[in-house]
Amino acid sequence: MVSVGFLDENYAIYDGAHVETNCTDINKAQFSYNNGVYLLGAAFMWNYVSASATCRDADHADDAQTQEAKWQDRLTKLVDATLETFFPDGIAYELACEEHMTCTTDMLSFKGYSHRWLATATRLAPFLRDKVLPILRTSTEAAIAQCNGGSNGRTCGFRWNKKVFDGSVGAGQTMNVLGAVSSLLIDNIHGPLTNDTGGTSPGDFNAGGRSDDFKRHLAPITVADKAGASILTILVALGATGTFAWMGTGK
Repeated sequence: MVSVGFLDENYAIYDGAHVETNCTDINKAQFSYNNGVYLLGAAFMWNYVSASATCRDADHADDAQTQEAKWQDRLTKLVDATLETFFPDGIAYELACEEHMTCTTDMLSFKGYSHRWLATATRLAPFLRDKVLPILRTSTEAAIAQCNGGSNGRTCGFRWNKKVFDGSVGAGQTMNVLGAVSSLLIDNIHGPLTNDTGGTSPGDFNAGGRSDDFKRHLAPITVADKAGASILTILVALGATGTFAWMGTGK
């Protein structure tokens, strides 16, 4: 990401480029979805190396602690950049398209994903909680405040910072608010569990090893199968003969 230029020194994440130009024509549009993906990935990495630093023996402890510090720094900077860029005044805002309402169908749902992934990151990396959760609460309150539109008086719009219904409705707008509200339930959710910390899935290292070969092996045809097929054939033939005979008698 850094060497190609998709992630700059300020931890801004750019949307992509074209392979035809060897990724040199970088599209510098920024979307909250991209930030959410990367910060949650970094949170998983920090969680993993943090556990490793605790469990490793003395010979590997220094390396594990170095990795932990590296991922904590990356995660912190990703979260700081995300909150600064996409949560001005503590309210979710889709930078690339919201001002002029040029968001495409998928962009209209990005705020909800960002809320959920930021909340999940606080569970994976608890040191983020005091920074992230208050902003998610402020943003969610603004989202709910504008869910008073439509004929039913509870339809949600898109621009939360207006705090009034903006008339923009659809699945993405509704998913955004649902994602924001559900993100505040994070305190009632346990962190990721492993086999050693309470996970209940038994696991199966042979999973997928007994899959079908898709060659459709059919069971042998029995006498009963033949008799049944004969009866059905006779019934169909008699029915067809009777139908055509009846049709032939018409004038």
